[in-house]
Amino acid sequence: MPIFAKSAIATGNGHFVLDEIAISDPGPDEVIVKMKAAGLCHTDYDSLSWGKPIVMGHEGAGVVMRTGVSVDDLLEGDAVILNWATPCMTCFQCQEGNQHLCERNSPVVAGGNGYTPGHAHLEGSQWKDRPIERSFNLGTLSEYALVKQSALVRIEQGEVNFSAASIVSCGVMTGYGSVVSAAKVPAGSSVVVLGCGGVGLNVIQAADLSGAAMIIAIDVKESKLQLARQFGATDVILADQADEGLLRAAEQVKAMCGNRGADYAFECTAIPALGAAPLAMVRNAGTAVQVSGIEQDITIDMRLFEWDKIYINPLYGKCRPQIDFPKLMQLYRQGKLKLDEMITREYALDELQQAFDDMLAGRNAKGVVVF
Repeated sequence: MPIFAKSAIATGNGHFVLDEIAISDPGPDEVIVKMKAAGLCHTDYDSLSWGKPIVMGHEGAGVVMRTGVSVDDLLEGDAVILNWATPCMTCFQCQEGNQHLCERNSPVVAGGNGYTPGHAHLEGSQWKDRPIERSFNLGTLSEYALVKQSALVRIEQGEVNFSAASIVSCGVMTGYGSVVSAAKVPAGSSVVVLGCGGVGLNVIQAADLSGAAMIIAIDVKESKLQLARQFGATDVILADQADEGLLRAAEQVKAMCGNRGADYAFECTAIPALGAAPLAMVRNAGTAVQVSGIEQDITIDMRLFEWDKIYINPLYGKCRPQIDFPKLMQLYRQGKLKLDEMITREYALDELQQAFDDMLAGRNAKGVVVF
């Protein structure tokens, strides 16, 4: 028997509508989740222009409502975090330990190189009597979401509020994992973070948890730098928007780091023109990390690589959901991982346009839609 769910639907031409979708009974390995909260990020706004109708949203947490006949580890009423990198555990990359790069299920890499938003299972969701894709195979900006069993990680009821849990599934994991799993920042290191939005703040607190001795936050907004200090930044630099490639800011970083540059620098701005900026911040043999997922063509002065510098572009913080999410929840329970403090404002689904406006204006560290 189908469920009708009020949902945010990107129309593909830069706009969205709020309308009902019909969700059919779950398949053998599927689960229907009653959504409690959905985090918002720039990818959700980008989905407005993916050229096709799509149920929006890829961060979220909720409660299991129905399960397919083959689902044996989740029960009705279980609290869950939704995860868009659903590993098959049998392909080459999963066997290599790269579950976030699953060659069969990833909406980013499956089926070939490059970004294929949606890469969705069309079965199960309909809008206006036609199948409709779900963003990143989830579609969390909806009262109900139909997802694969492998897209869910169970959490203990009461250990976390759903708004906080919802942001773990992308922004928190991406920032934290880029530091801990991708760059493997050791204690005593010097770290630079470019951009202090939601992802950047998680890079900062992960660097702090890793024992970094110096964490330099860079942003063009004083308010974000104040927030960066709350999340563990030891030093801040207020950048000038006219500073091309942040080269003047890089000189300040070098002066603060023994005139050689930092050990690690993380780009979290999603601004293509700053894709090479972390290379200017790190010392010889330092590591630059491009966290925000820039995919446009950019020009890089190869002299920025001199000498022996490493530049990496990890996906989703190298997420292994069933391993990493419980670790993040444990840090949260211990008061070491700030989640509640990151949420600037909660919105109803009817306030989605306001939520996007606030996000684009930089008024929020993180906005969350609650159901």
